[in-house]
Amino acid sequence: MRFLMMHRLDERAPEAWNPSQEFMEKMGAFIQDSVEKGILIMAEGVHPSERGALVRKARGGAMTATDGPFIDAKEVIGGFALLNFANRAEAVEFAQRYADLFEEVEVEVRQVVEFEDLPTPA
Repeated sequence: MRFLMMHRLDERAPEAWNPSQEFMEKMGAFIQDSVEKGILIMAEGVHPSERGALVRKARGGAMTATDGPFIDAKEVIGGFALLNFANRAEAVEFAQRYADLFEEVEVEVRQVVEFEDLPTPA
């Protein structure tokens, strides 16, 4: 099963977009180990919200696009990974090990919908 893992962090924290060399080495080793074990499909960090935009469409059709930074959000997505696991419990355990690399972080784990998960037409 594939799982999407997104980590959120407080982008006001100094280390959010300027990680230490020690953190980068720990993260690099963690990623390399995940690749070697066949767990990691892909992973990427993202730029701060000031370089992003938020598009919203309200019910009824009104659409807005707002440039970052997203002042009203305490935590923003800092990166994502697509991973392979046998089940949700394995994915959550991995997310806990991943979160342990950070001083403060929130990690959301979501199973990816596969074609065979979709309902068959009647």
